[in-house]
Formats: sequence, structure tokens, C-alpha cells
Amino acid sequence: MTQPAITIIGGGLAGTEAAWQAASRGVAVTLHEMKPVRFSPAHTLPFLAELVCSNSLRGASLENAVGLLKEEMRRMGSLFMEAADATRVPAGGALAVDREIFSRFITERIESHPFIGVVRDEVTEIPGDGIVVVASGPLTSEPLALDISRLTGPYLYFYDAIAPIVTEASIDYGTVFRASRYGKGDGDDYLNCPMTREEYDAFVAALLAADKVPARDFEKLIHFEGCMPVEELACRGHDTLRFGPMKPVGLTDPRTGREPHAVVQLRMENREGTMLNLVGFQTKLTYPEQQRVFRMIPGLEQAEFVRLGSMHRNTFINAPTVLDPFLRMKSQPRILFAGQITGVEGYVESAATGFIAGINAALLALHGPDATLPAPPDATAHGALVRHITTADPKHFQPMNVNYGLFSELPGRVKKTERRKLLAERALRELEKWRAELG
Repeated sequence: MTQPAITIIGGGLAGTEAAWQAASRGVAVTLHEMKPVRFSPAHTLPFLAELVCSNSLRGASLENAVGLLKEEMRRMGSLFMEAADATRVPAGGALAVDREIFSRFITERIESHPFIGVVRDEVTEIPGDGIVVVASGPLTSEPLALDISRLTGPYLYFYDAIAPIVTEASIDYGTVFRASRYGKGDGDDYLNCPMTREEYDAFVAALLAADKVPARDFEKLIHFEGCMPVEELACRGHDTLRFGPMKPVGLTDPRTGREPHAVVQLRMENREGTMLNLVGFQTKLTYPEQQRVFRMIPGLEQAEFVRLGSMHRNTFINAPTVLDPFLRMKSQPRILFAGQITGVEGYVESAATGFIAGINAALLALHGPDATLPAPPDATAHGALVRHITTADPKHFQPMNVNYGLFSELPGRVKKTERRKLLAERALRELEKWRAELG
């Protein structure tokens, strides 16, 4: 008897999670990853599941919908969450990981699984038969993107930006202080660069006047709101940054005993703490301008940059017109999509769609095209996310992070202060029903 098998295109967060879930159900998986044969403009490591924009997986608390999504994945046996919990670094109220150790962890688990074969090659077209999971990511290579558009219709895009990284040894601790807002986490998980009003005014002026990498003439710049370049935020108003990534609320400068006018926060990039990420400082400034302007930040005057910020184009399909509630193509149900190419945004959301696609692909492989596919309940974070990308208005479809605004309302009158807690409790109850359906 021939063992059921599926093909997965893409070894990122969604592809590796899909492979793990399918293989864990006894289905043979061939996972195609184009690195190191070819690297995208944003990738640098040869490992699977590389984190590109940041090492943060965002909020850990159930007060945040992404925290709930992580908890659902943790309870469901997600490889992504196993790796995240094993490689985490201090980040206050967020879950952040050592980027390289995280990717190594997943690579080792995937490559050692007896039902997963990893092929390092560039796939340029979707196989003409068999069950396929397309998890090629937002940086899908042009040949494959063209083949996908042949099946799905014109694909959409937005621009994503990456924040710079500096060395810890180059920080001036005479200015910079350790603290987390309101003492969250261990209370000192972040390094803070405080600014006076005059320093902030000068910094914003320099940011607005700095040279930026121009877009190509034929491309309209569409930025994802959750990863907006810092200079774009500054264009929205002089104090926009003070109410965004540079908000000083909950922090006290030990030199003055007062709240600074503005703050730039640095987060550990690796476990050793030798590299630090400028939190919220995604940018499309030219490289020389980044070094000039960001060294105006107090404490970073002598900063050594180990990575400068950049921008890249992210491709995604118009999921509401293309996908059914099980992440299958409506026109060809043997083909499933997962990850950011579906129109979800964020590391956790990408892995979550890979989780769902991997399970559904395995069930199709085991039981045929008429297999029963238990959909995640709408009340769960998984269900709310999938419902959004498959039922949103296709005319205005844009990438979306999971958030409590996507959830169906609770019955009766609920206090605003209790809403998120009750939504999370309901989601975890409904999750158990889904687990039981999946066996």
C-alpha cells in the first residue's frame, strides 16, 4: 500500500508547521525550501523557519489576541510554539526568541522526522497533481508567484520594513537605562534611550529630512499598518512617534527621576544579549542616513550597526475570493495555502495557518477528497483569523494581525474590562472541542 503523501512549498514558519502537523499524523511530506540555492531579498540564514523582521512574537498575555493564539497553538502541539518556548529571551510582556537558535531548533526537528524529506530547490510552478500546500511566503520568487497568479488571479502586495540591530557593547550606559514599562516581565528586559523635548524635536526633523530609498516608478507604496516605517509615522504628525514606538509612558529616567519626553527602546536580539533590536524602528531610509540619524538617539552616538533596516515587497493572494474555510482553493481543493501569502500578517498568524493547512492536508491524504475537515471554531483565535481571511470584503482585502475585533461578540451585556478575559476563556473551552474532533 502506498503511503499517503503531500508536497509543501516553502520552509518558513507556515511550511514547517504544516509539515510537522501532517507528518505527526503519519503522512509522508516532501518539503521544498529554496535556500540556500536562492535567497530572498530579506533572508540570510540557511536554516528553515527564519525570522526576518523581528525576533518578537508579540504579547504573551491572554489580554492580547496574539497571546491567546499562541496559547491555543501550545495546547494543540505546535512545533512553532515548542521552539519559541525553548528559545525565548527576556522581553517584558512579550514573547521574544533568539532568532538563530529558534531557526536551528525547528530545522533540526524537521530534518530528523522520519516522515519528512527536505529538498533544497526552487519550485517555480505548483505540481499538476497530488495534495499541495503552498507556503512560499510573502517573498515568493517571481516564477512561482506568476504560476500562482495563473491559478488565483492577480496577486496583491504591500511593503514591509525591517528594523536595525546594534551591538550591546557600543551602547552608552551613562545615558541608557534598563526598565520595562510599568515593570512588566523582570522589570529590566528593555534598554531605554531617553530624549528631552529638544532632542526629540531635532530627531524628528532629521528623520523627516533624511534621504529614503525610492520606490520603483511602477510600484505604488502600500505599507502594512502594523509594521509602518518610522519615518512614515513621523509624517503623520510631530508627536505621532511619542504616542507610538517612542512613548515614554510607564518609564522613569533614573538620572532625573522623571518620565522622559520620548524613549527609544532596545530589545535583546539573541540570548547572550550582545545584539539589540531598535523596537518599532522599521525604516526605508538609505543606509548612510540610518547611521547618521539613528546615532542622534541618546546613548547610540557610537552605535555599531550589525544590520541596517530595509524594505521588501510582500506578496499575498486575495484569499476571500480564492480560499474556502479550510484554506483550500475553491477551484482546486487539492491545493491549500498557508502563511502570509494568505493575507495574514505576523509570525504567529503565519504558523497558525500552517498548523491548520497541515492538518487538513493530512486528512485529505488519508481519507480522500471527501474527508471531513473539522474547522476551528469561530470563537477561537484560529477560527476568527481564518474566518476573516476567507470572508472579508475582497475589494478592500489587506493583511491583518489577529485581534479581538475579529471575534464574535459574547452573549448578553459584558463589562468592557472583562471582555477580553471572557473571550479568551470561551476560546479555550471551544478549543477543547476542536481537539476532540481532530483526535
